[in-house]
Amino acid sequence: MAPPHMQPDSVARRLERSWWQARPGVWQWCLSPLALLYSGLMSLRRRGYRCGMWRQVRLPIPVVVVGNYIVGGAGKTPTTMALVRSLQAMGWTPGVVSRGYGRDGDHVAMITPSSTPDAVGDEPLLIFRQTGVPVAVGRRRAQAAAELMARHPDINLIVADDGLQHLSLARDGQIVVFDQRGAGNGWTLPAGPLRERMPVRLPAHTWVVYNAPAPSTALPGGLAERRLAGAVGLEAWRAGQAFSLETLDMLKQRSQASPALAAAGLAEPERFFSMLTAAGFQLERMPLPDHAPMLTRPWPSDAALVLVTEKDAVKLKPDPALDAKIWVVGLDFALPPAVTQALNAHLRTLYPHIAP
Repeated sequence: MAPPHMQPDSVARRLERSWWQARPGVWQWCLSPLALLYSGLMSLRRRGYRCGMWRQVRLPIPVVVVGNYIVGGAGKTPTTMALVRSLQAMGWTPGVVSRGYGRDGDHVAMITPSSTPDAVGDEPLLIFRQTGVPVAVGRRRAQAAAELMARHPDINLIVADDGLQHLSLARDGQIVVFDQRGAGNGWTLPAGPLRERMPVRLPAHTWVVYNAPAPSTALPGGLAERRLAGAVGLEAWRAGQAFSLETLDMLKQRSQASPALAAAGLAEPERFFSMLTAAGFQLERMPLPDHAPMLTRPWPSDAALVLVTEKDAVKLKPDPALDAKIWVVGLDFALPPAVTQALNAHLRTLYPHIAP
């Protein structure tokens, strides 16, 4: 069987590529009735929560949602981790709830050091490992939040990862993330990438973060700062060793003699590859599907130098014979100070009795 990045094009992949083209094509016109039906149902659903037809759960502590309007990744996980660190620096004691995409089951589960990606999802496990805050996963975010607060009564703020369309949990603020693709062709599913219609203006207490060199939609927002944090061997990464720019430079020099194999199971693998090439690496690219399970290593066993993201590293099971060839490349991701400062001021106004 061919590796994922060499498998034949599928109808689904061709359709997804059409979402990001400026002009609507035949796919969009054929699917437009379904897109109109979908967006209408999403609008009715939102109105139902707004008028009280469906109940929202209101927690006694602040809830901040991180999400996006498009399907797939735009940088929600690094945004969530950066937000958690910023809130901690401001004195808050946050916990995180997440759906746990791709995991086995929908029940609420607390993440522990022995949790596996199959049980809790790759992104929530990475958030837990890299921030050290309590993380609970569950299809119903309110139930996950209740379990989180019961197990950790010191928590005074909940960050809901990928919860923008999960309306049953009331929120006090939300951060919407876009990457350089913006809103694509502007159509809702299945004719385009949007989970719901783009708003003409931002809802109250909503901040936009662009995980891109420049704003990619008309919505006002701030730019995140992204740069490579360094590299560390896979075994050392598991042990908690910090990233090193010196190690990254050493690997770059090695790649000049023989290109490094860079593998990335992301919504936009090219972002990872572009950052490496901009840093001077010679690469052989291996794009993988987002949330690729990594049950077996998808690259040749004789690959001498393999670079992976943290999101993929967390899914690799230990194999001493192969781990020495694998290096994890980290990302420094900083939110716009104006966003975190405005959010902090808003939450302190709403919850003066628990604000730090």
